[in-house]
Amino acid sequence: MADIPAKAEIGVTTGPIRGSRKVHVAAHSGSGVRVAMREIDLEPSSGEPSIRVYDTSGPYTDPEAHIDIMAGLPSLRREWIMARGDVEEYDARAVKPEDNGQLGPDRSGGVRPFPNVVQHPLRAKPGMNVSQMHYAKRGIITPEMEYVAERENLGRERLAEYVRDGQDWGASIPDYVTPEFVRDEVARGRAIIPNNINHPETEPMAIGRNFLVKINANIGNSAVASDVASEVDKMVWSIRWGADTVMDLSTGRNIHDTREWIIRNSPVPIGTVPIYQALEKVGGIAEELTWEIFRDTLI
Repeated sequence: MADIPAKAEIGVTTGPIRGSRKVHVAAHSGSGVRVAMREIDLEPSSGEPSIRVYDTSGPYTDPEAHIDIMAGLPSLRREWIMARGDVEEYDARAVKPEDNGQLGPDRSGGVRPFPNVVQHPLRAKPGMNVSQMHYAKRGIITPEMEYVAERENLGRERLAEYVRDGQDWGASIPDYVTPEFVRDEVARGRAIIPNNINHPETEPMAIGRNFLVKINANIGNSAVASDVASEVDKMVWSIRWGADTVMDLSTGRNIHDTREWIIRNSPVPIGTVPIYQALEKVGGIAEELTWEIFRDTLI
């Protein structure tokens, strides 16, 4: 499938997946939300129309997109987040050498900091809650929920043609997913939409028992040889092959800066292991780890 590797000028893999092309489909609600999908053309002799499938590859498979990992991906969800009026900017703490595990006088071998780093991250205004579950419980259908509904409906029309008489084990999977269904599942605590307000580059997706199965990919830095373009490219290949989420399991020095490069260039949610970074701050000596150090790592 993903066998047309082309290198963007900054060294990550770009270009369409063979036999398919990126398309953007307007949400049925008419809200203006446009959802990325992959359209596959079938053999002309089959007489079958092209099919659209769930696509996690982000702009990297869009030939019209300009990919520059120095700038990061466009902030797809920034306008949605700000329009809700419940967040505020604050001054980010400057990155310290210990954030990257550089404790002694030797600061060689460091990773170049991401040049377009966010200086003013977002947080909830006093008394506000900015989680998708909070909106769902208030009866609010967000653009993220609309996006999820469009993605989840791919292929469901064909499934409706088949007899489904197996054991459902308590599942409640509809023939057609509406934004209201997404909202209700999130409100009930049976699904999550893992889209952090400080990762607006992500394309909304849902994880839950009544939604499509999601796949996670694990990546990590190399102890032998690595650079930021290579680390970002690991994430890019993960999503080309269909990973819905990516866990960055990197350890060792430069862990903070490496993660920032990956997050700013990722269209899918990124998970990390904060304890790894916290241990780097104390030279790997677990007994010296304190709550203050761990809290600073998390926040």
